[in-house]
Amino acid sequence: MANLKVMDQNGKDSGEVTLNDKVFGIEPNESVVFEAIIRQRAGKRQGTSKVKNRSAVRGGGKKPWRQKGTGRARQGSIRSPQWRGGGTVFGPTPRSYAYTMPRKQRRLAIKSVLSQKMIDKDLIVLDKLTMSAPKTKDLVSMLNSLNVDGKVLIVSDDNNVQLSARNLAKVKAVPVNGLNVEDAVNYDKLILTQDAVKKIEEVLA
Repeated sequence: MANLKVMDQNGKDSGEVTLNDKVFGIEPNESVVFEAIIRQRAGKRQGTSKVKNRSAVRGGGKKPWRQKGTGRARQGSIRSPQWRGGGTVFGPTPRSYAYTMPRKQRRLAIKSVLSQKMIDKDLIVLDKLTMSAPKTKDLVSMLNSLNVDGKVLIVSDDNNVQLSARNLAKVKAVPVNGLNVEDAVNYDKLILTQDAVKKIEEVLA
């Protein structure tokens, strides 16, 4: 079990928290993290590309010329693929690029990222994080008090915190159940509340 300093919203010490080594202290598995990110990005793809095959192109119902006697190559439709304006062969059709990944691997990926944040000292734990109203200025002031720079990912179930972060280019706030591998990798610092740590450990430990 590793101990990590807990701070309040003003950047002052507020005790310590004991982190579960099964979640925050494993050996990071880069290959599983890579696979999880690829899967996540694949699920975001629209998959709406589509072209018309010869049956979908308008026209071409009449045979252009008779089968024999003209000296020209036989043709059955002006919408055949070899014709200009004809259908496309084996073109893209709407599809889903999403695929599944075993639950153990998904959990190993997020635990690997959390452990790497712990190793790099990019993990910050707050005793609590609440805002009375959505106000970007107050959130910026809090981040300055914590002396964090770069891209920051905040994990908090407080809706006002999530709304306050929407207008900041380098800050993103997500609920605990919205924590994912891609965001955790892309952001330099990860800020968790003590409640968030407990919920994460309940699921992953």
